[in-house]
Amino acid sequence: MELRVGKKVTGTVTGIQPYGVFVDIGDHTQGLIHISECRLGYVEDIYKLFHVDQIVSALIIDIDEYSGKISLSLRSQQVDYAILNHPKSFRPRRIHYWTNYRLSIGFKPLAQARGTWMSEAKNLF
Repeated sequence: MELRVGKKVTGTVTGIQPYGVFVDIGDHTQGLIHISECRLGYVEDIYKLFHVDQIVSALIIDIDEYSGKISLSLRSQQVDYAILNHPKSFRPRRIHYWTNYRLSIGFKPLAQARGTWMSEAKNLF
């Protein structure tokens, strides 16, 4: 079986840890569903969501090229694509940039502080 990122696989839960679930996806290959990829939102108790020998269908989100470790996700299958279809009026009308790009003060503050800096520098040497 050719494994690649983006492929859906079905496997059996072989182990549960506080940080994730180990899934046997066939051909003596094991993947990990990290706790953050188990479902949308906060996972309070991973042991209530899964049990050993449970059949799960997951999406391969990463394959480490050096170690061969496979990362799986259940959360990526729960994405609500209808959100992307909102009309443009749903989007914010005005974007606020929190900068002072409108101020045209130029180098005035530097010129005002220059005298103080020069006197402080003379006192150092």
